[in-house]
Amino acid sequence: MLPASTPSQRPPDARLLVADARRRLRHVARQDLARVLCPGDLLVANDAATLPASLRGQHLRTGAEIEIRLAGRRSIAADAVSEFDALVFGAGDYRTRTEDRPLPPRLSPGDELAIGPLRATVRRLLGHPRLVALQIAGTPDAIRAGIARHGRPIQYAHVGKPLALWDVWTRVASVPVAFEPPSAGFLLDWTLVNELAARRIGFATLTHAAGISSTGDTQLDARLPFDEPYLLPQSTVDAIERARANCGRVVALGTTVVRALEHAASLGRPLRAGPGTATQRIGPGTRLRVVDAIVTGTHEPGSSHYELLHAFASRAWLVRVSETLERNAYRTHEFGDSLLLERQPEMHARTARAVSALSAQPA
Repeated sequence: MLPASTPSQRPPDARLLVADARRRLRHVARQDLARVLCPGDLLVANDAATLPASLRGQHLRTGAEIEIRLAGRRSIAADAVSEFDALVFGAGDYRTRTEDRPLPPRLSPGDELAIGPLRATVRRLLGHPRLVALQIAGTPDAIRAGIARHGRPIQYAHVGKPLALWDVWTRVASVPVAFEPPSAGFLLDWTLVNELAARRIGFATLTHAAGISSTGDTQLDARLPFDEPYLLPQSTVDAIERARANCGRVVALGTTVVRALEHAASLGRPLRAGPGTATQRIGPGTRLRVVDAIVTGTHEPGSSHYELLHAFASRAWLVRVSETLERNAYRTHEFGDSLLLERQPEMHARTARAVSALSAQPA
């Protein structure tokens, strides 16, 4: 698959590969998503707006140039903007592949960083030379203003044109809490939302602080996704219950929606509204309690996004899906084409057997 290099959210030639529960594949125009779904289904999107989370700065002890990429937060509350987990790179920018970016100067707790008009302090290292916990000084209003004026969207080398903030905001973007865009939602526009309603397909949202997709380091990438806070509204819980009552499917628009809904469901039944922090990894062996299908970008095997798809389908089926995407030159990454993957019926039984076998083992 080739990376999509043009920052266009809804190119007219965007495609959708539909991989259904009966192991059939078909190619459709992505703009026809509503015609692929069924009356009674519910499409759930992440309405988080994307922060300009890439911040150029200086390591004051050495005077070295750095780039800070905000990568984690404890809460999506409006004033929770002083403490972040962050990746720190040495000099350079997105034009260099993330894998080739230099390490920052040696960081130590107490180091001060200048970030445009803001000042931050390294509180602690997080198990890697470029991953730290930061404390940003100032009032919430001053911090928000400093990030807005000085930051720019996190970007990778496959997109050559500098991204503007509006390039990474979906049509339903609300609270700016995501570090990278919930890019599955790029396919949304108001025409699609109206078509969903006309076809009696529900639409609901939640807010999830979508994290970074790549750190440039194999060891760190293996820790992705980081913990991500979310807010599940009561209206979305009600919409899920209505879909279930009408035998409709819950279709997640993106991996972040899967993480939020499945974490909320793991806290007990029935599904409860409210804030939470998704700490789990979803993949082979995960039993999905809420989500029946996912609409997502086309992800490369080995990435955390791709691993999540193993909760929906067998490894053999995903290999065939990936081969089909590759053979038909689907575009990957955030501005690429899309995949609709339905959960295979046997996945529940297989997961139940695995859990039963583990529980039967002697302690």
